[in-house]
Amino acid sequence: MVNKAALKPAEDFLDFVNASPTPFHAVHTASQQLEAAGYTKIKERDSWASTLVPGGKYYLTRNASTIIAFAVGNKWKSGNPIAMVGAHTDSCCLRLKPVSKRQSEGFIQVGVEAYGGGHWATWFDRDLSFAGRVMVKRADGGMEQKLVKVDRPICRIPNLAVHFGGSTPFEFNKENQLFPIAGLVEAELNRQGKTSEDVKTEESDKADFNPLKNPTERHHPYVVEILAEEAGVKPEDILDFEIVLYDTQKSCLGGLNNELIFSARLDNLMMTYCAVQGLINSTSPQGKSLKDENTIRLIACFDHEEIGSTSAQGADSNILPSVLRRLSVLPSSQETESDSSYDRADQPTHKDVDTSTAFEQSLSSSFLISADMAHSVNPNYAAKYESEHKPQMNKGTVIKINANVRYATNSPGIVLLQELAKRAKKSSGDMRTSGQGVPLQMFVVRNDMPCGSTIGPMLSANTGVRTLDLGNAQLSMHSIRETGGAYDVEYSINLFESFFEHYGELESKIFVD
Repeated sequence: MVNKAALKPAEDFLDFVNASPTPFHAVHTASQQLEAAGYTKIKERDSWASTLVPGGKYYLTRNASTIIAFAVGNKWKSGNPIAMVGAHTDSCCLRLKPVSKRQSEGFIQVGVEAYGGGHWATWFDRDLSFAGRVMVKRADGGMEQKLVKVDRPICRIPNLAVHFGGSTPFEFNKENQLFPIAGLVEAELNRQGKTSEDVKTEESDKADFNPLKNPTERHHPYVVEILAEEAGVKPEDILDFEIVLYDTQKSCLGGLNNELIFSARLDNLMMTYCAVQGLINSTSPQGKSLKDENTIRLIACFDHEEIGSTSAQGADSNILPSVLRRLSVLPSSQETESDSSYDRADQPTHKDVDTSTAFEQSLSSSFLISADMAHSVNPNYAAKYESEHKPQMNKGTVIKINANVRYATNSPGIVLLQELAKRAKKSSGDMRTSGQGVPLQMFVVRNDMPCGSTIGPMLSANTGVRTLDLGNAQLSMHSIRETGGAYDVEYSINLFESFFEHYGELESKIFVD
């Protein structure tokens, strides 16, 4: 008998990932969830001095593809610790080139650029469509961005039949043989009621000057029309866009007992989702109240991890340090009160706090959990894994360790995480009859195998914050279709909730510098 209650967190995650084919959509969906939980949107360009107060819950975005959310404890003081979970919103994908218009042998094709280190062979023979953001003109002369997600198959990258020498593993050139087909030239001309010569004449007759060719010249006009329809604008109102291909097959539960998740973008939307939900749960009426909290609880979900994080919205940018600097000097509730208690002898006033070092004080006592998916043991390739470190799905979150600091984990962090896991709420799918807590696993790569990395080491180096790398176990990482454990979703949510609720208490007991 399948425990339906135990699968509810996984089913909620499926709703999140199905709504989020791009980082823009992931941030939009997370923003909606945060606002429903009472979080208020703020902007980097505004002053926070009169906006942020102890007990408040806030979030901000950059480039609409990176999101940071936080809740300020009522007993917060300048220089206090900040408990953080970091993740990333991007996944390996194919993105339309700036000039994507292609045709060959009677086929309409679109030019694409490979984003990240994807397992591109898995993208062949899949039902692909368009998603991303479109920049459009408004009626008042302004400009705005709109999210689009076309919910029907449009493109497909055809494999080479074995009869013509298609090999296993399939070998191909990413520049010349990764062009999706999107239709037939003749069918498109018939739709328009034009011939090839008509199209050539129209393109040569354009007299209006534009620094760049119009989108309908750089891309197939029907592609622009489809995007305009999704955005609710006219094709001529589209100025430019960032569009990727995504697999239209929806994420779903799988396995004999629905114990598995079959999905695109598990890396890393599963950890992004768990971070958002862990924060929301910790600040909900059912969570530990902010009333007696002396820390700030924060999540940061970055774009561009798959390509190195070096961008204005990546983890290697200034966004997290600048947010932490501003938060570190937030006054306490006593300092913001206007009554006579403000100057009581037993309460510090703002002039008693050395705000010149508050940033460094906060960083030295803070902690970051870098949450990025981990590798489950693959039963068909078990020899590729270190014999004593073979993580399994649905056996708990995986602590990632590397002697060469490809991951930032060290022993104090492991001790902290064990304490947090002991105090975490028991999962709905846990078969124990009593007690609480969630399981953990450990992973190191074999000495004769390469090791990946994530945002943990770079954020630790850039800020000096103590850091631990972890993630849920999955198979087929960077494939268009990945496999994860249905029960691991709740394990991580409960672990992150415990982190936010208990870090302020445990910090001084575990870390002694």
